[in-house]
Amino acid sequence: MVAFVETLLDKFHERTPIRAGSLIVTVFGDAVVPRGGVLSLASLHEIMRAFRISDTLVRTALSRLVSEGWFERWKVGRNSYYRLTPKGQEAFAQATRRIYADPPQDWQGSFDLLLLENAQDRSALRNELSAAGYGALGPDLMLAAAASADGIGPFLRLSATPADAATARRLVERAWPLAEIEGRYRRFIDAYSGILGALERGAGFTNLDALLVRILLIHDYRRAVLKDPLLPAQLLPQPWAGTAARSLCGTIYRTLLPAAERWIDTHAQNDMGPLPAADRDFGQRFAAMEPVAALKIG
Repeated sequence: MVAFVETLLDKFHERTPIRAGSLIVTVFGDAVVPRGGVLSLASLHEIMRAFRISDTLVRTALSRLVSEGWFERWKVGRNSYYRLTPKGQEAFAQATRRIYADPPQDWQGSFDLLLLENAQDRSALRNELSAAGYGALGPDLMLAAAASADGIGPFLRLSATPADAATARRLVERAWPLAEIEGRYRRFIDAYSGILGALERGAGFTNLDALLVRILLIHDYRRAVLKDPLLPAQLLPQPWAGTAARSLCGTIYRTLLPAAERWIDTHAQNDMGPLPAADRDFGQRFAAMEPVAALKIG
């Protein structure tokens, strides 16, 4: 294992406690769902051991994920297999759109305002709206740059057009903790800019190294981007760290992808044998990013 991968793993294990379940969800969402969604426990153990996570901790995390309704498990002979439940698939499908797809580019000039005065479980509704990209102007008033809460309800919906760009930015600054969000992106950049530098200098790595870095990359980028309302550029401070973080993530991801997929081709198993080829949408992840050209894989 090359030095930059060891360093990345060391930093991962400095976090306490180690959230093995969250990393397992990332493994499935990023690498398994596009290839049929089913993975053997033996294959998962092989991946998680490379992350220095014990079989016991993996089994404990999986048991909790199954009991909470995120995964389902079955056995064929002595072998166990796992996949995301429909609940887990839907949750990661929503996250996938935010992680891998291009963010919105144009703002239409108006905000979507939701008044929650008739909501019975206001706290749960606010959390659901926040996940959908809404910010809070007050305990009962939510704001978004584009309507995206259909089917969540109940609320009174209004459209508001600010008088000028300065007013729009003031609303945004009140509704979202932009400094905190940008701080998450800056920490991501600090953690992974060295990885990109090593790849550009031609650092060698194995197929397994590529998979480990790819999973940790998405695991950490997800922690930042899922807290981001993904506002159009017109409403954000410039320069915006989220733009640089996305470019960094996409470039590393596209660079490591072929080698990481080769490891999956030769090692990962489902209940029918080797995993099938990735689905069509998989090739569109970070499609606009150019991978580093000169690499040493071995």
